[in-house]
Amino acid sequence: MTSISMAGTGSGLVLTASWQDTVPATLTVRAPGQGDGATPERPLVEVLTSRHGRDWAGPRYVATSVGQRLRYRSHELTSSGSWQTLSLTQTDAVTGLDVTSYLSIHDEHLAVRSWTSLYNNASEPVTLHAVSSLMFGDFGAADIDQMYLLRGRSDWLAEGRWSRERLRDAGLPDLTTPGRPFRTRGCIEASSLSSWPTAQELPTAVIGDDSTGTHWSFQIEHNGGWLWQVGEVPDGLYLALFGPTDEHHGWQLELLPGATFESVPVSLAIEGDGTLDAITGFRRASRAPGGGPGLPVVFNDYMNTVMGDPSADVLHPLIDAAADSGAEYFVIDAGWYADNGDWWDAVGEWQPSTRRFPGGIGEVLEHIRRRGMVPGLWLEPEVVGTNSPMALKLPDAAFLQRGGERVTEHGRYHLDFSSVQAVDHLNEVVDRLVNDLGVGYFKFDYNIRAGVGSDSVAASAGHGLLRHNLAYLAWIDSLRQRHPQLMLENCASGGMRQDFATVSRFDLQSTSDQEDLYAYAPIAASAPMLILPEQAANWAYPQPDMTDDAIAFTLCTAILGRLYLSGWLDKLSDDQRLMVAAAVRAHRELRDSIPHCLPFWPTGLPRWTDQWISLGLRDVGGDALYLTVWRRDTEPGQVDLTLPPAPDGMRWDYPSAVFPVESPLRIEGEPSGGTLRIVDVRGSHAARVVKLRSVPVE
Repeated sequence: MTSISMAGTGSGLVLTASWQDTVPATLTVRAPGQGDGATPERPLVEVLTSRHGRDWAGPRYVATSVGQRLRYRSHELTSSGSWQTLSLTQTDAVTGLDVTSYLSIHDEHLAVRSWTSLYNNASEPVTLHAVSSLMFGDFGAADIDQMYLLRGRSDWLAEGRWSRERLRDAGLPDLTTPGRPFRTRGCIEASSLSSWPTAQELPTAVIGDDSTGTHWSFQIEHNGGWLWQVGEVPDGLYLALFGPTDEHHGWQLELLPGATFESVPVSLAIEGDGTLDAITGFRRASRAPGGGPGLPVVFNDYMNTVMGDPSADVLHPLIDAAADSGAEYFVIDAGWYADNGDWWDAVGEWQPSTRRFPGGIGEVLEHIRRRGMVPGLWLEPEVVGTNSPMALKLPDAAFLQRGGERVTEHGRYHLDFSSVQAVDHLNEVVDRLVNDLGVGYFKFDYNIRAGVGSDSVAASAGHGLLRHNLAYLAWIDSLRQRHPQLMLENCASGGMRQDFATVSRFDLQSTSDQEDLYAYAPIAASAPMLILPEQAANWAYPQPDMTDDAIAFTLCTAILGRLYLSGWLDKLSDDQRLMVAAAVRAHRELRDSIPHCLPFWPTGLPRWTDQWISLGLRDVGGDALYLTVWRRDTEPGQVDLTLPPAPDGMRWDYPSAVFPVESPLRIEGEPSGGTLRIVDVRGSHAARVVKLRSVPVE
């Protein structure tokens, strides 16, 4: 057997690809201390075509005919800064496909990013139905009976609901029978639907082995169709990661002679016991630089406030109140372009309303700047309302189409960003708003889906959607290059598009449209499972009719992330305004630490109805822990928060209050034993943020 390896100089990760003349290449990925172990028999790549399917019928994406026939051809190792990439090419002699696997690691992180490129080196076309981005089977000596799957689901207003289940209970029954070969057709799988990649099942999950304490997290980095499968094979377990497929997303592609296709990227990380440190660090290392330094406080006029009905009269006092609270950006959300409130199916031209702003919207934006804040606007770039002037001005070629008709949903047409006309239109809009009005922030929303996709310029609707999805990401990249000072927020009806491919290109992510401050707690607590803590824009919307505990609750929800402020601040009492200003100051004092923090969950990932909810951030560059604790009950109670170990020779000191200083949630006992007790003496809906520092052991 021949092999080639890469090693992370700081992480100690070792990635090895092995091959023989008679079998396809395989992959091992090992963290320090995992040992050598046996090389798994899983082929590195699986490919389905119209004429070459599976060697064993069923829904599983293993044992494909092409994957079994692949043979090593060449490889190359390259490096760029802290990144190393192995490209390994195999050939299928029957179809003439040259299949190149790209495996990329960062020196400091226990993770690998993978994608696959196909080149048709034959004289006949090959129709593709599925191409794996990563096939992984290197789970060592793990006992499937002791392994679990942590997976998540989302819904509008109920994002990030995670559940843990043993693999045997989740869908892998033990079918081992003495004296008979192992056979199964089933597996555990999850896939997306249409162009909301995180609206139902989530493209991130964790496989863990309780017997060894080893865990593997993974993510599919695509803003459209994706599929993951976990299944059992005779020599253990396999993980299959795909972008769109024919069976799940209506995707197929006729790859012509001399043509190339590239799959979507995916990442796999090796985690410590109960942490997401590796994938979190890898996400940070993979992100493009944002639109500005730091984590500025953003006020947005929408949530439980203006609700899409802005005007100069309403906004002027809000601008003053937001500035007084310490906000640094002020965003005018939906409705600024419409003369009345019935604007849903008329969007797309993005010209400011003169009825809402008699003196021009520029006068309101200038007021924002005079108060020391950067002005921002809401935009939904991928849609044109069916009653918008742009619906007539733009040709059909600018839109996704099925059977010669524009894709329509909820009163909107869906633009196709693979068309020059759509991109030119949006470039004109953004350039006008930035250059003429001085807009420094955009909230990009996405409130409809694209269906299966578009067949107007592609052989399959699924491939038309893939073309659009990739073109949208390329448009964001080009926008960054033209306007590097812009701050960009991603939103898709809250959290319906929180995939890494999209989120990595934005400064912050609106985590939900949830209007109930108490229901927001589990959403905010689980957000770092999908996105970085410094990107998690959790709404805080204090109102004049709220109790002090309720105001503290909603403000605490946002402090350990991006403080995304809303609410009728101009109508608050003086004492309520002081509370808001105190929360903003507390956030600003710790926000520089958040991009250096790793998340943990002292009471476990929250369930939707939990009474106690918690989120912790551990500052790996310093000596601090930050904890947010939410309580949702009417009876007294207490909870013990499990803390990560303090650095060697150190212990956690007694916590200090970050916000609020006074709270129904009391801290009892010393945290030196690895837990911190929080007591609710009266039964409360309350929240609190606290900080712990490490001090030398005496």
